[in-house]
Amino acid sequence: MIPLGLLSAGENGEIVEIMLGKGEGVSGAGQDKTSVRVEEMGLRIGKNVEMLTNGGNTILLRVDEARIALTRRMAMKIMVRR
Repeated sequence: MIPLGLLSAGENGEIVEIMLGKGEGVSGAGQDKTSVRVEEMGLRIGKNVEMLTNGGNTILLRVDEARIALTRRMAMKIMVRR
């Protein structure tokens, strides 16, 4: 398990944990605006993601048929399994 932000371009991973908000992940009563936004973008536990570009402070992912840009800081809080 590694942070999403460490996947290289072209690599795929399955989301196994999202550590945002108040340390309660993306589900539960402790959701904050960031957690809700991440979930609205389609980033949920069990989803497969493909790293399109990983450089600088912004990364670009493919989730299903959508392309999503995330900050590196946020990507380092999402854990994936290669």
